[in-house]
Amino acid sequence: MTDKKKYWSGEVTKHSIALDLEEGVFTWDNPVKIAESLRRSALASIRRKAPAFQSAMSMLNFYINRAGKNLKPERKKILQQAKIELRKLFEH
Repeated sequence: MTDKKKYWSGEVTKHSIALDLEEGVFTWDNPVKIAESLRRSALASIRRKAPAFQSAMSMLNFYINRAGKNLKPERKKILQQAKIELRKLFEH
């Protein structure tokens, strides 16, 4: 198995077909900034197939799920808080 096939999920988060993500967005320590960035990316996208909120939340969930047990608890906490902030930004 090649590294490219083995780590396809990393490529998705770097080069999403639906959203143009800011560099390193999932590594930031501020959940509000993460949510704002995902919102901007989702609203600006002309390729997304779902509503902006759903696209942004899906990308965040995808990253969390793909990282799985390798995601450190403190990082997961920040990303879970980003989900809450994303809901606030989209009023969901």
